[in-house]
Amino acid sequence: MKKMLLALAAGLFFSSMYAQNDFNVILAAGVEDAERFADDYMAPGTNGLMYSMNNGWFNSAEVKPFLGFEVSVIANGALVSDDKKSFALNEANYENVRFAQGPSVQNVATALGENVPDIDVVLTYDDPIFGGQEVEITLPNGLGDAASLIPSAVIQAGVGVIKATELKFRFIPKITYDEVSTELYGFGLQHEFTEWLPADKLWPVAISGLVGYTRLNGSYNFTESSGIEGENQRVENNTSTWAFQMIGSTRLPVINFYGSLGYLTGTSESDILGTYIVTDGLLTTEEITDPFSVDSEVSGVRATLGTRLKLGVFRFNADYTFAEYDTFSVGLHLGFR
Repeated sequence: MKKMLLALAAGLFFSSMYAQNDFNVILAAGVEDAERFADDYMAPGTNGLMYSMNNGWFNSAEVKPFLGFEVSVIANGALVSDDKKSFALNEANYENVRFAQGPSVQNVATALGENVPDIDVVLTYDDPIFGGQEVEITLPNGLGDAASLIPSAVIQAGVGVIKATELKFRFIPKITYDEVSTELYGFGLQHEFTEWLPADKLWPVAISGLVGYTRLNGSYNFTESSGIEGENQRVENNTSTWAFQMIGSTRLPVINFYGSLGYLTGTSESDILGTYIVTDGLLTTEEITDPFSVDSEVSGVRATLGTRLKLGVFRFNADYTFAEYDTFSVGLHLGFR
C-alpha cells in the first residue's frame, strides 16, 4: 500500500495492473479483446477512486465570515465491497478468448480482487506461416486483500468572500514516486441560506448548499516492467468529479453534528500509450502503438453523517457517507472565524 499512500491512491492502482509481467496477457488477446477486458478490470478501481477523492468538502453548514479562513488536512477512504473485486467474464463477448476449464461464464478478478485459484484462458491467433495457433495464459490478479479501501488525501483551504459565501480550494502538489506521478486540485463554493433569515443566529441549525469540483491527473511508466518489448509504455489517467450537496449542522459551541444529502458525478479516462512489440509464436511480431483507452463514469445519490469538535482555533471532524462506494473522512483543521 506504500505507493497508494504516497501517490494519492492512483499510483498503486495503476501499478497493480501494469507493473507486472501480466500486462502481456492483456495485449496477447488482440487490441479489441484487451480493451474489453481492461475496461471491466479497471472500472471498479477508478469508480472507487472517484468516490474517495471527492469526499471531505465540508465539516459544517456554517460558512466563514468575510476573510475568515480555515486550512485543513483531510484523509478519505472508499470502502471496497466483495462485489467490486470480481466481474463476470463471458466468452461470447470476446473474439479470441476462452476459458481453459469450466463454464463459458466465470467470475474473474478486477484490479481490486484476486483469482484464487488462478484462472487460465486460451488465446487464439492467426499466424501467417503456421495458421491458427493457441496459447494458454493465466489471467492477472489485482490487489486482493490489500484492496479493503481506496484512500486519498488532500490539503484544503476555505475563505469567506462575500456575505454567506465561502470559497474553497483543494490540492496535492505533483508527487513522483518511482515511475508514478500524480497531482490533484479542486475548487468549491458553499453558500449558507440561513444567513439570509431574520435573526439567523437564533436558529438552532445552519443550512447551506455546496458545489465542489476535484480533478486528479496521474501517470505510470511501466516500460521496464511490462514484459513486452517497446518504448515509452505508460498509462495516463485523468479523473474529474463534481459534488452537489445540501448540508445541515447544529450551532453548538464545542461539539457539533452535521449531515448532508447530495449527488456525485464523475468521469475517468485511462490512455494506454507507447509502443508494444507483441510476439505471436516464434517468427511473427507486431508493433502496436497507443493501443487503447478505457473510460468509466459514476453518478449517484450520497448521504453523509458526521461530527466536529472545536478546541480554540483547532477543529477535528469525522464523517461517514452512504453511497455506491461507502466512504469515510477525517480532518484536522486550523481556522479563524
